[in-house]
Amino acid sequence: MRIVFMGTPDFAVASLKALLDAGEQVVAVVTAPDKPAGRGQKLHQSAVKVFAEANNLPVLQPEKLRDPQFIETLKSYQADLQVVVAFRMLPEIVWNMPPRGTINVHASLLPQYRGAAPINHAVMNGEKVSGVTTFLLQHEIDTGNILLAQQVEIADTDNAGILHDKLMHAGAETLIKTIKGLRDNTLNPIPQEDIAVEELKHAPKIFKEDCRIDWDNSTDQVYNQIRGLSPYPTAFTYLNDKMFKIFEGEKMRESHTLTPGKVVSDGKTYMRFATQDGYINLKTIQIEGKKRMEINEFLKGYRFEKE
Repeated sequence: MRIVFMGTPDFAVASLKALLDAGEQVVAVVTAPDKPAGRGQKLHQSAVKVFAEANNLPVLQPEKLRDPQFIETLKSYQADLQVVVAFRMLPEIVWNMPPRGTINVHASLLPQYRGAAPINHAVMNGEKVSGVTTFLLQHEIDTGNILLAQQVEIADTDNAGILHDKLMHAGAETLIKTIKGLRDNTLNPIPQEDIAVEELKHAPKIFKEDCRIDWDNSTDQVYNQIRGLSPYPTAFTYLNDKMFKIFEGEKMRESHTLTPGKVVSDGKTYMRFATQDGYINLKTIQIEGKKRMEINEFLKGYRFEKE
């Protein structure tokens, strides 16, 4: 089949590479336009564009997906199938173009965790299992008929970055199996409404207010929030009026009489915040204006105010 691939970040690169490694005919790649980034505001290319150009694939970078010139160019590739991995929402004129439809690789076990941030929310909610799903695009976002799914376990120490990499590779594997199944006509698409779930959980975009730690929460809740937002966009609190990001911590369930949010430290080797029912023992942090560092390194140069 002639395939047009659409994606932008590293997560999508693994799937594109898998298609090429499997000998699939990728006729074009659609990705985000180059954007200014960093202090020098130099134009930054997406990870997918860098990989596509290195493999001599034609690259399209439309500002608007309804642009008539883009639509005509896309039609000219005469794709049998389109594959979408970590890209933006497509208008019907795009997703309905190829005769075999457009399939999406989503980083959750649908219908759970529809939305922009399924990886973060799964870890933040303390899930033990996640996975990837391939499905056919239709009007409502992340609601199309399911083709294949693969479970992935979440360890108690996994953060969003670790789960991202697990799902990235699982997604690439599942995509190749899906395309083989479509070619062989062995897949029976399953409507998502036919899958019984006790409670639908959603995965909306993460905003800054979602990242601020509420120390009145339980130790488990805070611990899951920290790892679910690490390494990006990162959970934070304030320490002496400065933003204090926490990339990694350990949970300690221990009864105490301290006010949640109270800092306990020997000033040398450990630092922990009190929660509702224990502590979060810090491991990797970053205080506003400084670099990311291990807690013992941070404590060498930090002086606590005397009470």
